[in-house]
Amino acid sequence: MTAANQGSSPSSNRCSTGIDGLDDVLSGGLTRNRLYLVEGVPGSGKTTLAMQFLMAGARLGEPVLYVTLSETDEELREVAASHNWDLEGIAIRELIPSEENLHPDDQYTMFHPSEVELTETTKTILADVDRVKPLRVVFDSLSELRLLAGNPLRYRRQILALKQFFAGRSCTVILLDDMTSTSHDLQVQSIAHGALRLEQMYPEYGGERRRLMVLKYRGVRFKGGYHDYVIEPGGLRVYPRLVAGEHRPTLIKGRLPSGNPEIDQLLGGGLERGTSTLLIGAAGTGKSTFAAQFVASAAERQQRGTMFIFDESLNTLLARTESLNIPLRKHVESGMVLIKQIDPAELSPGELSQEIRQAVERDNVSVVVIDSLNGFLNAMPNERHLVIQLHEILTYLGNNNVVSLLIGAQQGLIGSNMISSVDASYLADGVVLMRYYEMNGEVRQAISVLKKRGGHHERTIRDITLTSSGISLGPPLRDFHGILTGVPTIERRDID
Repeated sequence: MTAANQGSSPSSNRCSTGIDGLDDVLSGGLTRNRLYLVEGVPGSGKTTLAMQFLMAGARLGEPVLYVTLSETDEELREVAASHNWDLEGIAIRELIPSEENLHPDDQYTMFHPSEVELTETTKTILADVDRVKPLRVVFDSLSELRLLAGNPLRYRRQILALKQFFAGRSCTVILLDDMTSTSHDLQVQSIAHGALRLEQMYPEYGGERRRLMVLKYRGVRFKGGYHDYVIEPGGLRVYPRLVAGEHRPTLIKGRLPSGNPEIDQLLGGGLERGTSTLLIGAAGTGKSTFAAQFVASAAERQQRGTMFIFDESLNTLLARTESLNIPLRKHVESGMVLIKQIDPAELSPGELSQEIRQAVERDNVSVVVIDSLNGFLNAMPNERHLVIQLHEILTYLGNNNVVSLLIGAQQGLIGSNMISSVDASYLADGVVLMRYYEMNGEVRQAISVLKKRGGHHERTIRDITLTSSGISLGPPLRDFHGILTGVPTIERRDID
């Protein structure tokens, strides 16, 4: 089954994985009394995930069992110590196969007493299951079972016997596979009720990136596609892929004013709630200051705002806005404005989406600023993925009546050949263009509104200056032609 055509099962029949984000991806967790496969290369976090699964059961008072055929008991406890975990309530059975057991002549089928004599390993596992009577079991890992089997047919029979053994024991089982075999087969995927893959990527710069995918989950409508995750002290943290369609829009009319009468006049009264506006222009034209004006104005009316900044440091932003009479620092200190500085080399797109969701659903923000799209692009694999991700984010923010401001820095400083690294103009509801231009031997700045869906706006080009009194807009530049080219010409000069 694919994620699109699956049905849903009652949540009461689910057991939590111990990872909130993963439970969200799995629509509530794992269906009880079934066998699951978790596969991934070494270092991808399989053991960490498995232990979180068992600890979630132990917290509920459920008997749980960890059977390890690869890692020692000491190694498992070192993993737990690195996360400050208490393994009380988790029974650990260490069954490291001896070298003799790997000889082809000494191989047995695991849980099939009618065909072959049970090995000592099998007897030990059966005794542990009968003694502990676990409701959750983890087997780590299948690589050793694959070696003991010797051939695909016997290996498949081992897994089927294992599944049959636990079928009548009200037990949820996770099998871990480190994918170290020379040929990756799909035997266990076909047998398991559900399969999850953990992947690890190494970009040319920055830390490793991790993502997971649900390969199959019978009878459950799960969230398909890739979901970013990180391994941090405390375990795996999964960031479900943002799906804007899951969040129904709640339409609330109204505008978000800037607190500056000249800017509001240019924008036809402000920015409509639930819309997105792209501020585009060369570096230093005032885009971030323009966005900060809206955030500070919302905070003055007791409406929260969040700024995600990729390029500018927090101290520089606060010092600069303070010098321009924009009281951003005051609202940051009061908690009305949250500024999150982002390192694109370390942050995954899923983490940014989760941060935005928390700002909306937990902090109830009215305005979100992403500064800038160029920094956001550096956190994405390529531009095509950026546009898709950005579409979901803007749709989600729009459905929640949040005003979103996107800042896009163009390459170059002046002239008509300005280009953008990312073309997001068709996604945004409004586009505000800010440009340098030359006049009388002086470099000045101009602002104009090129696009604004759902509301009136001026179509003039105005001079904009940033002073210690704040943002000031001049009258429409009607005496000039070619301002957007950077070198305008005078069309008419008034004579006193």
